[in-house]
Amino acid sequence: MTKAQAAPKISYDHGVSEKKLIGETIGAFFDRTVEAHRDREALVVRHQNVRWSWGELGRRVDELAAGLLTLGLERGDRVGIWSPNTSEWTLAQFATAKAGLVLVNVNPAYRRAELEYAMNKVECRALILAPALKTSNYLEIVEDLVKDGKLPHLKHVIRLGKEKTPGMLNFDDVATAGGNAEKARIAELAPLLQFDDAINIQFTSGTTGFPKGATLSHHNILNNGYFVGEGLKLTPEDRLCIPVPLYHCFGMVMGNLGCLTHGSTMVYPSEAFDPLATLQAVAEERCTALYGVPTMFIAQLDHPDFAKFDLKSLRTGIMAGAPCPIEVMKKVQSHMHMGEVTIAYGMTETSPVSTQCATDDPVERRVSTVGQVLPHIEIKIVDTEGRTVPRGETGEFCTRGYSVMKGYWNDEAKTKEAVDEAGWMHTGDLATMDEQGYVNIVGRLKDMIIRGGENVYPREIEEFLYRHPKVQDVQVIGVPDLRYGEAVCAWIKLHAGQTATDEEIRAFCQGQIAHYKIPRYIEFVPEFPMTITGKIQKFVMREQTIEKLGLKAQKTA
Repeated sequence: MTKAQAAPKISYDHGVSEKKLIGETIGAFFDRTVEAHRDREALVVRHQNVRWSWGELGRRVDELAAGLLTLGLERGDRVGIWSPNTSEWTLAQFATAKAGLVLVNVNPAYRRAELEYAMNKVECRALILAPALKTSNYLEIVEDLVKDGKLPHLKHVIRLGKEKTPGMLNFDDVATAGGNAEKARIAELAPLLQFDDAINIQFTSGTTGFPKGATLSHHNILNNGYFVGEGLKLTPEDRLCIPVPLYHCFGMVMGNLGCLTHGSTMVYPSEAFDPLATLQAVAEERCTALYGVPTMFIAQLDHPDFAKFDLKSLRTGIMAGAPCPIEVMKKVQSHMHMGEVTIAYGMTETSPVSTQCATDDPVERRVSTVGQVLPHIEIKIVDTEGRTVPRGETGEFCTRGYSVMKGYWNDEAKTKEAVDEAGWMHTGDLATMDEQGYVNIVGRLKDMIIRGGENVYPREIEEFLYRHPKVQDVQVIGVPDLRYGEAVCAWIKLHAGQTATDEEIRAFCQGQIAHYKIPRYIEFVPEFPMTITGKIQKFVMREQTIEKLGLKAQKTA
C-alpha cells in the first residue's frame, strides 16, 4: 500500500523511511565519523584561516572536552556560548556533548538585559565568549554584570582570542588544560550519557515577553541533522557553505550535524553573514551546497559582483527560516546552479525541521510548498477547536515525534501551552496540506489579517507583489482600521535605482487579486526590521506603521 493510497482525507501524515532513527549520543556518533573520515577535510573557517581534517577536529574536540572538566563542571551543567561563527563555536558544540554538558546558545545580538536574563534562567556555570561583535563589547557587558553581582551562578568566563582579561580564562588555555585523568573521565562518561539527555538550550526570540529556552536532546538534533542531510543526498564528497548563524538550529543542526552525519565538509565564509564573503567561499572552496534565509539569497543575487563568481560547483542547499518568494527560488535554481535546492520548514522547538521538499520534486512543488513530512515525524493541521481539518483547508500546523523538544527550560506552564497532552507541538503557523501531503505555510496565526470578516493571508499578497518588476522584496502586515477592524499594509523594498508610487502598485493589483487584499497603505522602505537570523520582525513593522500613520487614535476612537 503506498503512502498516497493510505493517506486519509484529513490533514494528517507521517514520514516513513527504511532508514532508522539513530540511537546514539552525539559524542559516540562523532567518534565514528572521525574514524571513518580521519584524513578528509572536516572544517574550513575562512576568516580564521582554519582548515582541519576530521582527525584534527576529533583531537581538538577531545582536548577541549577534557579541559572543560578541569573547571569542575559536572554532567548536566550549562555552558553558554556567546560568539559569532568561529571554529571555537564548533569545538564547543561537540566537546560539551562529549562531556555531558548542556550548551546554551546565546544570540550574538543580545545586549546586557537579555544576556543577564538568559544566563540566570538556565543557571549557566560557564560562559565562552568572543571579545566583541560589531558595536557590542561582550567583555565589558559581562565584566559589568559580574561586578554588579548579577550573574550569581556563573563561575567561569572563557574568552576567545590571544589577549588576556583579568578574571577570565583563555579558550586556548582551557582547551589544553586537560590531562590523562580528564581524558580518561571523558572515555568513562561516554557509555553513561544517554541519547535522551538534554544537550542544548536555544532561546526562542519571543516577540512578546521573555525568550523561552527550548531544551533539546542528542536524539532530537542528531536525528534531525541526519534526515535533513539525507533529504539533500549529502555524501562525504559534499562541501556545505554555512553563512547562517551557528547559535541557531539552521547552523548548528542542519549545518554542522547534517555534515557530521554524512562526513561532509563544513565551510564558514565569515563570522556573520556577508554576501560577498559567501560568494567567494562557494567559488573558491567549490562548495556543493549552500544554506540561507531568503534575504541572504536576495543579497547575493543582487550583489554587483555576482556575475564574477563561478558557482557551478553548487548542486543543492536549503532556503528556510522565512517564506521563500517564488521568483527568488527560480533565480537561485537558474543563476546559482542550485537545481536541487530544497525548502525546509520548522522551528527551534522541533529541532528544527518538520517538512522538506525533495531534491527531485517538480519545480512547482518546490516553489509553492515546504515539502512533505520528514521520516519518523507526524504532522496534522487543526482548527481553533483542535479538530483535524480536511485536506486543502487552512489551520494550525502541529507536529509530533522524536523532534519535539523536551520542553522549555524551567517553565512548565509555557511548555504546556506549546505541547499538548498527546505530545503535539502547536507551532502557531497557519498551513494547508494537499492530497499528496505537501504542506504550504500560509502565515502566522498572529499575522493573519481579518478585514471585515475576510481572512487575509499576507503570504498570498506578498507572492503576488513579487511579480512586479520594480519590487525586490515585500512584506505585508495588518494594521488597525476603524471600519474593517484591520487594513492591509505593504512594506516594499524596490530594486536599486527604481522609484514607484502607491497608485502604480495598486493599479498592478487591480483585477488581479480580490479588492479586499489590495493594500490600503503602502510604505516604500530601504530595509525591513529583522532579527540576526534574517527573520523579518512584522510586529516591529506594525508598531512603526501604527505610530507613523497615527492609527492608534483610530483604534480607540
